[in-house]
Amino acid sequence: MEQRRKRVSPVSVFFTFFCFLLLRLLCFSGSAEAYKNYTVGDSLGWYDSQEKPAVDYQKWADAKNFSLGDFLIFNTDTNHSVVQTYNFTTYKECDYDDALDSDTKLWSAADPSNTATSGVTVPVPLLKEGTTYFFSSDYDGDQCRNGQHFKINVSHGKGLPESLKSPSEQSPAPNSADYNNDESAPDLVVPSTFNKPRGNQNSNDDDDDDDGDNVKKQSGAVSLLAKYLNWKFNGILFLLGIISIF
Repeated sequence: MEQRRKRVSPVSVFFTFFCFLLLRLLCFSGSAEAYKNYTVGDSLGWYDSQEKPAVDYQKWADAKNFSLGDFLIFNTDTNHSVVQTYNFTTYKECDYDDALDSDTKLWSAADPSNTATSGVTVPVPLLKEGTTYFFSSDYDGDQCRNGQHFKINVSHGKGLPESLKSPSEQSPAPNSADYNNDESAPDLVVPSTFNKPRGNQNSNDDDDDDDGDNVKKQSGAVSLLAKYLNWKFNGILFLLGIISIF
């Protein structure tokens, strides 16, 4: 008697493939969230309330979740500036003239004497965790006092990408007595060799090198284990797909 060959239902094939994709998504979803670009003020751009009465930058910022490596995009003109600071006093006074270079940065300077303004786009990377302040200081701080300011909290997220890592940029702003409650700058990082005798420095450096080698070896082993488990997992899913077909 001729044996009939079992035919695979298209529905069964589709269901198997769908389960495979679903499991893959469940395994890897949320593990590699991309860095984000935020356009400050959205379509309103970066202007004071005298020019754009509807602006509310703090309300805009409060609805966002910012992380290290994200970018803020300021769409403005040459009559407005972009000042970033970790110093609450500088932010409160809308004036960076007496600010330190270590805690305040002028990303875009305006020229109020120039009547021929032109549009500019200023990208600002978020390089430090904690509270960060932004404002425009032009016209003796009038733009800042007229709504052109906001603060954000930057979380660690995925951490900084390699392209943004720089020793000069990553040094944290110093703590200040003016910082209180949530108005605080990132913690000051104390070097491991601080307040240690110079005679012990070489031995400490050797220990640090050994620790670094151990960390590298451990991270390599973890990476190989992850690749092995991923291969085994894919093999199991493939076998389950074959079993469900037959």
